[in-house]
Amino acid sequence: MAKEIAGYLKLQVKGGQANPSPPVGPALGAKGLNIMEFCKQFNGRTQDKMGQVIPVVITIFGDKSFEFVIKTPPAPVMLLEASKQKKGSDEPNRVKVGSVTWDQVKEIAEVKMPDLNAFTIESAMKMIAGTARSMGLRVTGKAPWNN
Repeated sequence: MAKEIAGYLKLQVKGGQANPSPPVGPALGAKGLNIMEFCKQFNGRTQDKMGQVIPVVITIFGDKSFEFVIKTPPAPVMLLEASKQKKGSDEPNRVKVGSVTWDQVKEIAEVKMPDLNAFTIESAMKMIAGTARSMGLRVTGKAPWNN
């Protein structure tokens, strides 16, 4: 018999650096979960992504046990890394703060593909390019589908 699902919890935690302090501790404690057990499991599974912001979806069961799914890093975080910027523009329609190439956009789209609502790499690239533009980043070069 399957366990009864009591709820879901979504967090963004730095890879390999989960600890009981906020935001992890209070969020898990409020649901009655074993905070240290989550931290150990999460840190073990994200050792290769040390320091990257990683979204995690925690499924909470009725008996206070849990399991979690690690998602890919958020597109804006990956775009900022690719463009070597600290943050996006305050006025993205007027002030551009950096640029990314279509090759970088393709790499990010390939990594994000499992979490995106896209069937082809081209449509995923368009989504990532739109995110870049809304952050005040230019997408330079020629789009691969405009040859």
